[in-house]
Amino acid sequence: ERKAAETGGSHMQRRDAHGVYQLAMLLMELDAEDEASRLLAADALYLLGRLHDAHKSLLVALSRRPQAAPVLARLALLQLRRGFFYDANQLVKKVVQSGDTACLQPTLDIFHQEDRQLLQGHCHSRALAILRTRPGIADCKAHTREAIAYLSLAIFAAGSQASESLLTRARCYGFLGQKKTAMFDFNSVLRAEPDNVQALCGRALVHLALDQPQDAVDDVASALKLSPVTVVPEICSLKPEAQALITQGLYTHCRALLSQLLDARVPLGDKDTQGLLAMGEALIKIDAGQPSWHMLLTDILTAQGSYEEAETHLHKALHPTSLSEAAQARLGLLRLKKGDVPAATQGLQCLAETDTWDLSFLLRLLEASERQSLTQAATQEASSLLDAGQPKQALGYCSLAVLAGGSHACHLRLRASCLAELQQFDRALRDLDCVLQEGLGDSDLPRRAEDFCSRGRLLLSLGDEAGAAGAFTEALKLAPTLAQSSLWEQPGQATIAHLFLCRGQCYLEERRFAEAWTAAESGLLVDPSHGGLKRLKARIRRETSWGCWL
Repeated sequence: ERKAAETGGSHMQRRDAHGVYQLAMLLMELDAEDEASRLLAADALYLLGRLHDAHKSLLVALSRRPQAAPVLARLALLQLRRGFFYDANQLVKKVVQSGDTACLQPTLDIFHQEDRQLLQGHCHSRALAILRTRPGIADCKAHTREAIAYLSLAIFAAGSQASESLLTRARCYGFLGQKKTAMFDFNSVLRAEPDNVQALCGRALVHLALDQPQDAVDDVASALKLSPVTVVPEICSLKPEAQALITQGLYTHCRALLSQLLDARVPLGDKDTQGLLAMGEALIKIDAGQPSWHMLLTDILTAQGSYEEAETHLHKALHPTSLSEAAQARLGLLRLKKGDVPAATQGLQCLAETDTWDLSFLLRLLEASERQSLTQAATQEASSLLDAGQPKQALGYCSLAVLAGGSHACHLRLRASCLAELQQFDRALRDLDCVLQEGLGDSDLPRRAEDFCSRGRLLLSLGDEAGAAGAFTEALKLAPTLAQSSLWEQPGQATIAHLFLCRGQCYLEERRFAEAWTAAESGLLVDPSHGGLKRLKARIRRETSWGCWL
């Protein structure tokens, strides 16, 4: 029978259908009660165009089984074809009430495409009419289930062309809390139409309900690239909590994507910027009062090379008299694009101590030559402020030089000295440790010795006398004369000699003769005439005279 329905030529189709009809009649003569044979005959009559005869045959079958869904569905479709819409509606209603729609797929395969479309349209319209009614709370779920039954019949009738019915049914399942079933319908639509915006939005909401926020954001991002005008109202219609999850997720997604593109060090293509701009503009339409969204759009425009547009947007969106540090930094960056290095340095340094992540991101928007100019200007300004006795004002410029210059040793030293003046000894020590980790050649030994002297002073300020003595010892080994001069200046000859004396005595009490000897020797390099250190050295020699400890 299905072969008869699928045969290409009209003549061949009629011949096959006629053969099926004769076979069905023969089977009915053998067993007049055989329902399958009667349905086979009715289907053959339909294919032969004998709709009235097919209708009569089905009525006989219905009289024997009044609730048989396959019979009801055939009758409904025939009545639709014949224009008897009221009868068709009653029959479809009975099919829905029977709850037996899953078996209808092979039944509907028999009918012509145009007739299945009639049934699909009727069922879909009926479902929408049910959903448009406003029943009481108690009946709301029952109405939704009834609509689902009509939609299921419409989907069976439509086959692969059922996206609207699938979307509506998915929303119904979502309303009933059947999230995974709703997800199945949305996925069915997207398999056939990957760019279906409604399905992407619907699936995003299901992901949210299933506590899968990242998947939800991915779907919304994909939908925004296709049709922002459709997606934005969908997001705005969400509850505040869900809306916040989506918008914050979109912001994070957009930031990460922009960072990846910048890290790739290739110019942004139209496809890249189109998606980023869609997300950035959508966030502003959803909540124009959120400054972070405006910063994001400014960064996207800057990365795109639209500097004038970026600056215009920033001025228009944010109050010029109360710009945040992030906004000032972006204005500074845009000034740098115009060649105004001093203004750029002033704008960007305000982020150097408050939000290094954001500043690092902005620096990636610069060319190598721009970063070099910025580093030089920041270093000069920091040095000038330090010379003027303004370490607090200099710190931002120092940190800007470190970040823009790639943590070069000279910039780290400059910031360490600034931090030391501000008594932020821990931070200063971290900077110096970074410097000392770099490998230096013999020509840089004096500089390295001075670094160890500085490290020792910081450790002394932190109360770590053992660490300080160790750093001073290293300095004296590398460049004795330079280290001696530096230590005499600060913290002073007497202080250093006393430090080494105390450390040497401690080591001696602990029977650590080698460390005690080194402390005494180092102390005498700083103060050759120190009596206490000389006596310590003699005592160590006496106590170790029985064996070779040194």
